[in-house]
Amino acid sequence: MIFELGGVVADTGAQPRLFPGTVDLVRRLRAGGVPTGLVAPGLNVAALPESADLRVLFDVIVDGAGDSGRPDGPDRAVLDEAARRLDVPPARAAVVVAAPDGVRAGRRGGFGLVVGIDRAGRRRDLEAAGAEFVLADVGLLDLGVLRADPWLLAYAGFDPAHEGHREALTTLGNGYLGTRGAAPEHAADGVHYPGTYPAGVYNRLTSTVQGRQVEDEHLVNAPNWLLLDLRIGDGEWWSDGGLTARAERRELDLRRGLLTRHVQLTDQDGRRLQVTQRRLVSMQHPHLAALETTVIPQGWSGQLGVRSGIDAGVTNANVAEYTGLADRHLDHSTAAQPTPDTLLVEAVTTQSRITIATAARTTVTGAEDQPARRLESGPHGRHTHHLDLSVHDGRPVVIDKTVAVVTSRDRAISTPALGALDQLTRAPGGVTGLLPGHEAAWGRLWDRFQVRLHADRDTQLVLNLHLFHLLQAISPHTAGLDAGITARGLHGEGYRGHVFWDELFVQPLFTTHLPAVTRALLDYRWRRLDAARQAAREAGLAGALFPWQSGSDGREETPAQLFNLRSRRWMPDNSRRQRHVGLAVAYNAWQYYQATGDTAWLAERGAELIIEVARLFASLATHDPTMDRFHLVGVMGPDEYHDGYPDAPGAGLRDNAYTNVLTAWVCQRAGDTLAALAGHDRADVLARLGVADGERAGWARMSRRLAVPFHDGMISQFAGYDALAELDWDRYRAAYGNIGRLDLILEAEGDTTNRYKLAKQADVLMLIYLLGPDELLDLLHRLGYPTTADALVRTIDYYLARTAHGSTLSRVVHASVLARVDPARAWDTFRDALVADLDDTQGGTTREGIHLGAMAGTVDIITRAFAGLRVRADTLTLTPGLPEELHRVEFQIHYRGQRIDVTLDHDRLRLAAHPCAAAAAVRVDVAGTPITLGGDQVRELTLDARTARPVGTAGVTAPRD
Repeated sequence: MIFELGGVVADTGAQPRLFPGTVDLVRRLRAGGVPTGLVAPGLNVAALPESADLRVLFDVIVDGAGDSGRPDGPDRAVLDEAARRLDVPPARAAVVVAAPDGVRAGRRGGFGLVVGIDRAGRRRDLEAAGAEFVLADVGLLDLGVLRADPWLLAYAGFDPAHEGHREALTTLGNGYLGTRGAAPEHAADGVHYPGTYPAGVYNRLTSTVQGRQVEDEHLVNAPNWLLLDLRIGDGEWWSDGGLTARAERRELDLRRGLLTRHVQLTDQDGRRLQVTQRRLVSMQHPHLAALETTVIPQGWSGQLGVRSGIDAGVTNANVAEYTGLADRHLDHSTAAQPTPDTLLVEAVTTQSRITIATAARTTVTGAEDQPARRLESGPHGRHTHHLDLSVHDGRPVVIDKTVAVVTSRDRAISTPALGALDQLTRAPGGVTGLLPGHEAAWGRLWDRFQVRLHADRDTQLVLNLHLFHLLQAISPHTAGLDAGITARGLHGEGYRGHVFWDELFVQPLFTTHLPAVTRALLDYRWRRLDAARQAAREAGLAGALFPWQSGSDGREETPAQLFNLRSRRWMPDNSRRQRHVGLAVAYNAWQYYQATGDTAWLAERGAELIIEVARLFASLATHDPTMDRFHLVGVMGPDEYHDGYPDAPGAGLRDNAYTNVLTAWVCQRAGDTLAALAGHDRADVLARLGVADGERAGWARMSRRLAVPFHDGMISQFAGYDALAELDWDRYRAAYGNIGRLDLILEAEGDTTNRYKLAKQADVLMLIYLLGPDELLDLLHRLGYPTTADALVRTIDYYLARTAHGSTLSRVVHASVLARVDPARAWDTFRDALVADLDDTQGGTTREGIHLGAMAGTVDIITRAFAGLRVRADTLTLTPGLPEELHRVEFQIHYRGQRIDVTLDHDRLRLAAHPCAAAAAVRVDVAGTPITLGGDQVRELTLDARTARPVGTAGVTAPRD
């Protein structure tokens, strides 16, 4: 593998720095016997301060001592010389370069893989030059990832440094539970981490941190049902090193929800065993999962040992940051053998006392005779069936393991144990039996959710991957659960499995595809409304104060401190001041009503959510009679880098623009809610909630008189923002590379982010993301702040330049707001947002679970930003604006009972409604042109290629073809 110097060293000035990620990768390559080379055209490596380190790292260095070199990357001759010295043909070598010329040189030289490193916003140029992958850091490079098919995520070989990342991205789930893509033969060992997470199952533990008792609630890692181990004869087990993998490949079929693993095993005597494993977590039957293992002896016959079981001795140990916390959430387990081929294990959570029953049936076909089984139970909750099989050379033997998981939170069961056994009894046998119904269920979901892009292959693959994981974390089965949207899905233990504000990014997708699921997710908040009311009372406020981090019962779960690994110090965590999470709840409630017209739900539950949030912020506001303005003090916006002012850290901010403007919007919606319920429904709501006329008038006044800070004609992130210092961005990027966690970097330097004009993620720009530029301008005018579209553009540019992207949500928002003002830049930012989890750009955090909000947000960019789809005032609006790179997009939405297929390219829009006798025709506005669309009707509009506005009137075709 050949590296250009620019991908290894930060600069060649007075204080050069080796990129840690590159150093780690090179060391892993050399440990694996892969030769490495460094090319540095135009430079004398021996003269660099880090020369000694470079000569230790690389087998070969080809520099330009004595020549003029090339300023924009190595030429082909330099790369060819490096390959020659390494004695590797170019076709079998990979090249990592940081400049487009270097990419072109690698492509012309016929190198097997050319990787571009983008640290200066040159992704587009590197891809145009021919880079097969473009990464922000060499350390993100997973050489085993294969991306040849938009429906297949594949990995070749085994790389311990990337195993946790791969496990998260190959997780299988169905909304009821998720199981990481861990190797079945391994327990948690620092490299592998099997994890199974039933939705909504939490438990509290108390830990001692710096002499203090700290209580935390975590999503529980349930007993590991994957456990399946092999050995040849009386040799050591695979898990203990008795079998060595000579070749391995994993394939995740996104269309079918099927994970397949091929591995060639060899024991110490040279006996070979071909193993193929298929697994699924049933999308048809939410309690069922299966693992199929097919083994073929190659060149030998004899005994094969099999251990198939359930490990209830698991802990919550997926996040290194939580190492000092108590992690054993399951009490001692019990095991039983109800039938010869069935194992039943029960475990109970230590505090919440939730029983988790796991039943596994293991069957064998293809062996010479049916094996005897013995039940073995270890001292730490590991229970297995031990089988000895007689196998023959070349003859396949299939070991089928079918599993049922039931908890005491489930409905329509007698006991979890009986429920699991009943599910197992009714289950079709193994993967083969479950697969047809499972595939059909996935087919129905893809029919509703698939977004077809006419763009590059990788973009389609990653978008499919995002939709796949969204539908595994939240599915039609979610509608029957009491569970919220966890920030990291059912894929790991990041953020303790808590519920934040990610629903703001996730729920709109389900509102326009499976509104019944959105209703269930809103009910998660509604059921915890009394806890939010109690929190408000304890804070001396009215209404409902929703927690920044929520779990089982709706209390505030945000830790008081976080540990800074850079400084080895604990830092206060004041993010519970992000009271805007309640605004997200109210926003989603109103959007659900607008998309469905479900007035019964609005009267029964939605009105309570919206009104109680409006009450909270009305009670939090103070009034300045001099200016007749309301102010909100002591809050934080979405940017977690500012929890107060430099002289008052942790005390919150005054007039955070996002919070104030969205509060005005919610106060207006509270009035609209009551107007929509005119009649007996409104009377019931007013009586039930005790709403007085004066209170309604107060909301209306706040919706017009809340203060919004400005500076230089732009919206200020909060009052006093303009007085903060500017950060030397270039210095910090040069010194640290990835500066997403500036809060930790500055704290380690004895400084604080509160001093600077910067943001972890989009804050002010969230307003444009949620409301769109037109509605935001209308709202600002209503508040008495006449603002122009040009001022919004300047505001966008101002904050784009001051954002560290410390959250995966940041680029999602930026891509969306850029769509209307700079489509080319929007596409580039969208591409950056897409790879957050696939390339693990947040510094190794994907191994702790995918970032669900960002995944949903990338889909939303296509529909809301590029297609311009919004719901406003009982009308479905589309304001198309496809970037040049996106030639056409096709997707489906569900609006007011109509299922509508949308096909959009640069000069045509086609809307096709499915047959529907029950739903009325809907109103649609396309860039200012109003139309109606009824069931089984098609509307086609020709668009001006320059403005994307309709030309003439829409043609009507009926019925839909």
